[in-house]
Amino acid sequence: MKVPPIFEKLESAGVLAVVILDDIDTAVPLAKALLSGGVNAMELTLRTEAALDSLAAIRQEVPDMLVGAGTILKPEQVSQVIERGALFGVSPGFNRRVVDSAATEGLPFAPGIATASDIEAAIELGCRLLKYFPAEALGGLKYLRAMSPPYHHLGVKYVPLGGVGRENLAEYIVDPLIAFVGGSWLTPKDKIIAKDWKAIEELACQARTTIDAARKK
Repeated sequence: MKVPPIFEKLESAGVLAVVILDDIDTAVPLAKALLSGGVNAMELTLRTEAALDSLAAIRQEVPDMLVGAGTILKPEQVSQVIERGALFGVSPGFNRRVVDSAATEGLPFAPGIATASDIEAAIELGCRLLKYFPAEALGGLKYLRAMSPPYHHLGVKYVPLGGVGRENLAEYIVDPLIAFVGGSWLTPKDKIIAKDWKAIEELACQARTTIDAARKK
């Protein structure tokens, strides 16, 4: 199965900043700060009223940012994020109706998985990139390495979120099971509220340096 080009770009990026925004006015400067630090991919979670408009603003004003939508829980949200320009979609769990809607509307989509049954349900619907969530609470790489071997030959890869941060980023990113990693540690809520874009740029720079160094080994 051919991998969508956006997923290839995300794998090259290595890290996906997971963002919760309450104020649309912070969307563009946040995206620019991440980009300046070397992180060119972000997931805007649909947990606030500002999320959809923030997504549209970033797509329009920061075209170099690979931005998608997360926390897609309902089929109707698929068309909403496409209308705002989302390049991909992510969900915390596996919802067949959402995955079907994404496939129908042509939105590259990574559903969440936590068990072998989740993986098989996703594979049945054509998914090959899966969100592994909450990664560390489930057992981290040890659990994933034990659960995933029956699906290696199908080209399945995983995006761990939940407990992934500066301390274990390098370990995750070099594992062949991992396409890229995601997390909210790059965009702390207090830094967003304070509009401390320099601090967020520095966090992005640290992540970029860690990933690049780990991949060169």
